[in-house]
Amino acid sequence: NRLKIEIQFFAQTLDSNQFNTMSSEKWSRTRLPVVALLLLPFISSFSFVPTSRSRFVISERQRVFPQAQVKTSQSQALEMKSTMPTPKVSNRAMSVPSFKVMDVLQRANELQSSGHNVIHCEVGQPESGAPSTVAAAAIESLSGRNVMGYTDAFGLLALRQKISQHYLKKYHVKDESVDPKKIVVTTGSSGGFLLAFTACFDAGDTVAVASSGYPCYRNILGALDVKLANVKINDEFKLTANELKDEIEFRRENNMAKIDGLILSSPSNPTGAMLSPEELQGLCELCDEEGIQFISDEIYHGITYGKKEATALTYSSNAIVMNSFSKYYSMSGWRLGWMIIPDHLVHPINALQQNMFINAPTISQTAALKCWDDDTIEELEAHVEKYRQSRSCILEELAQVPEINQKNIAPADGGFYVYIDLGEENMAPGMGSVAMCRALLEEEYVAFTPGNDFEDPSGNLGDRRFRISYAGGVENSKEGLTRFRRFWPTWLQRVKNAK
Repeated sequence: NRLKIEIQFFAQTLDSNQFNTMSSEKWSRTRLPVVALLLLPFISSFSFVPTSRSRFVISERQRVFPQAQVKTSQSQALEMKSTMPTPKVSNRAMSVPSFKVMDVLQRANELQSSGHNVIHCEVGQPESGAPSTVAAAAIESLSGRNVMGYTDAFGLLALRQKISQHYLKKYHVKDESVDPKKIVVTTGSSGGFLLAFTACFDAGDTVAVASSGYPCYRNILGALDVKLANVKINDEFKLTANELKDEIEFRRENNMAKIDGLILSSPSNPTGAMLSPEELQGLCELCDEEGIQFISDEIYHGITYGKKEATALTYSSNAIVMNSFSKYYSMSGWRLGWMIIPDHLVHPINALQQNMFINAPTISQTAALKCWDDDTIEELEAHVEKYRQSRSCILEELAQVPEINQKNIAPADGGFYVYIDLGEENMAPGMGSVAMCRALLEEEYVAFTPGNDFEDPSGNLGDRRFRISYAGGVENSKEGLTRFRRFWPTWLQRVKNAK
């Protein structure tokens, strides 16, 4: 870069009359820039490390060309910066789509900061925050000036023992399936996904996901160069052993790559659909028969409405179970989750955790020890009751919209989402759920999430479907649906005009 500056300086001199009047002594001092100018086409792609000689040439030029306009050091630095090559961005990073619900949240927050009363029905974040017992435990730990240093890579033993006891009490699983040595406390469920994916799959492997599912499964797997098999959900918005078997057989018949893994959430995000114990057992058995690594995402356990929950640990010793403190425990910002792994993954995941994360946040682990206290559970169950009321409110309001076919609304068995298909009759070219959610946010200040965040990108359902989150509370849900119903007739008119 310094050499390029010298070349530019010399080129300016060629435009002046000084070149014609230079003495032979002065000319001899310009040999380096003359040669550099001639070689410019060949050296422009190379970097240049300044030497004592190059510094001498640059410092000498004022004496060589005394009447020339010499640039200031600041302008030289700016010019040098403008000619520096930009470090590359990896193809891996460039290939990862954004998490679109966060894009919606960003725009909603912009409108809110501008003074608008925005109703947030986009993110799955409980309104309540951490339980009071958990918050108090964190404050106490910090006030006591505890070191809050590293824990074991798998987390505090006391916390892992609490998680183990939780499974024994709630699901009545076998003791050996929840041995604390197989429980990993993670940096949120997101950290758990990365650990599981890197431990179980190589680049080029194929992992099955539901055609309607959590987008970060696809995005993280894609970043790791893992191939995806999008398995179409059934009319009940579920992926069961039947759908997975069809995909396996289709791949065999067409000489396609076999499926190496399956990741699935129940209750599901975004659909809220929940597998029955029998359906979950069928999936576990099929995966074991086919040598498929099943990763059961059970993050919404605890937030269900009448149907019985089941864990994959009951039916398989090979399954990986993922969970988190973000949803039922209302600790989304504390970045804490856990995974329960089979014996053969204990060593590799321990090594990955040590190198990737060292351990989950110690203060979060310490406070989470309070999560199963009676007072905490009482507070958390009150949150679930609010979710139940919000869910009922949304479903009742949607039932009053005749243009939306009730069969196009996912069952919402658990979690805090309602997932809706607009239907072809309520759309026009360029006017699907993406445009509708954008208009609703800009005009009524209600944030819903379009389905293109959740649907198989090779299909067209992403622009037909949208998700409503009712994690924000009863009044929030009521106001959001009131504004949506006010907006809805104007949307239908726009669709009619476009058609």
